[in-house]
Amino acid sequence: MALADDLALANRLADAAGAAIRPYWRGAIGLEAKDDASPVTLADRAAEEAMRRILAAEVPRDGIQGEEFGIEREGASRRWVLDPIDGTNSFVAGRPIFGTLIALLEGGFPVLGVIDQPILGERWVGATGQQTTFNGQPAQSRACRELSDALLATTSPSLFDDHAAEHFMALAGKTAHRRMVWGGDCYNYGLLASGQIDLVCEAGLKLHDFAALVPVVEGAGGTMADWNGEPLHAGSDGHVIALGDPARLDDVVEALACGH
Repeated sequence: MALADDLALANRLADAAGAAIRPYWRGAIGLEAKDDASPVTLADRAAEEAMRRILAAEVPRDGIQGEEFGIEREGASRRWVLDPIDGTNSFVAGRPIFGTLIALLEGGFPVLGVIDQPILGERWVGATGQQTTFNGQPAQSRACRELSDALLATTSPSLFDDHAAEHFMALAGKTAHRRMVWGGDCYNYGLLASGQIDLVCEAGLKLHDFAALVPVVEGAGGTMADWNGEPLHAGSDGHVIALGDPARLDDVVEALACGH
């Protein structure tokens, strides 16, 4: 498929997911705990089912990997990676800072990504070689002259084990840490792409958590990498950095390495 067709399909997937999620917003969500104790709701499942139906009808040879219903056609060269509600805790709490994540991987690398916030009606769309858009208008990350000026965000301290937490705090100490933002899940990465946040650092992420973010951030002029500064791909270990200004990547990697 041509990139324009893939982008149109990704937007239809986001529309369908949003239509499935909104009826549950601040209502009866059917909250359950999965085997790993993470939360899941009726909205998570309905949104992923809606997206899978479209993919099965329109691109039946493509692989699908979703948070709720696993992998189909694992060996396919093209794979759609779906997270129907990234930030289920925020959804459950009635906070509109969760998002639907949709990624297309080719050869194990993300080439297209969507972050959709279906309550606020906010959508970031990124693709390799194209300018990221926010609600159809160009999105641009911002420059950051010094790491000490960087506004840092992360979702939760509970995502870091003791070892990772020490490295994260070493990084935080080098940033404008008195303004650090806690909470946000994928929404932080959209804000970074729009120039509101400088740096996001996380650990313990899975492919469905980060794949869609990469094209969005990089298409806005930023960069994403693991904690060693290497590009993210299907085999990455879930230690993730997002930077609005790629010139600060070496500074961030160096600061993370200072943790003991």
